Amino acid sequence: MFGFLKPKENRFFELFEGLALLIVQAAEEFEDLLSDLPHADTRTKAIKDIEHKADNITHETIELLHKVFITPLDRDDIHRLISKLDDIVDFIDAAAQRISLFGITYVPSEAKSLAEICVRASERVLNAVKGLKNLKDPTQIIAECVEINRLENEGDQMLRQGIAKLFREETDTRNLIKLKEVIELLETVTDRCEDVANIIEGIVLEYA
Repeated sequence: MFGFLKPKENRFFELFEGLALLIVQAAEEFEDLLSDLPHADTRTKAIKDIEHKADNITHETIELLHKVFITPLDRDDIHRLISKLDDIVDFIDAAAQRISLFGITYVPSEAKSLAEICVRASERVLNAVKGLKNLKDPTQIIAECVEINRLENEGDQMLRQGIAKLFREETDTRNLIKLKEVIELLETVTDRCEDVANIIEGIVLEYA
C-alpha cells in the first residue's frame, strides 16, 4: 500500500549522487585551473556555476525531506550528508575564488598535489554515495571510506610540506599569505570529504 512512496525515497539517492558528481566536476575543474592560471577568471566562473548547481540540489533535498513521510535513511543523516557534500563544493569554490581575486600567477607543486588528492577523494566520495542504494553489501562502501580517510591523511602531510616550503622559500610576504590560504582551503576540502566518509560509515553500521 505504500508503493507510491518509493519514487520519492529513491529521489534522495539520486540527489546524493547528483551532488557527488558535481563535487568531482568541481575538483577536476580546479585541478585544470592550476594548470591554466592565465584563464583563472573563466575557470573560476565554471566552478561557481557548479557551486550554484550544488546549492540547488541541497535545497531540493531539504525541501523533499520536509515533504515526505517515509525516508530511506534517518532524517538527521540525510540532512548531515547533503550538507557536508555541499560543503566540499563550497571549499573548492572558495579556493578558486582566492586564486582569481588575489591574482595568483603561480602555485607551488604542493598545491597541485593537493588538488590532485582532492580529485581522488571526490571520486571516492562519489563511489561511496552510489553504494548507499545497496546497504546489504557494505564491504565496498567501507573500503571507499577507508581510502578517503587515507587521502585526508595524505592531504594533511602535503599541507605541512607546502606551508613549510612557503616559509623557507617565499620572500614576498603577500604572496606567502595568499598561497598559504589557498593550500589551507584545499586541505579543508579533504577534511570535508572525510566528514562525508564518517557519516556514510555511520549509516552503513546502522542499516547494513
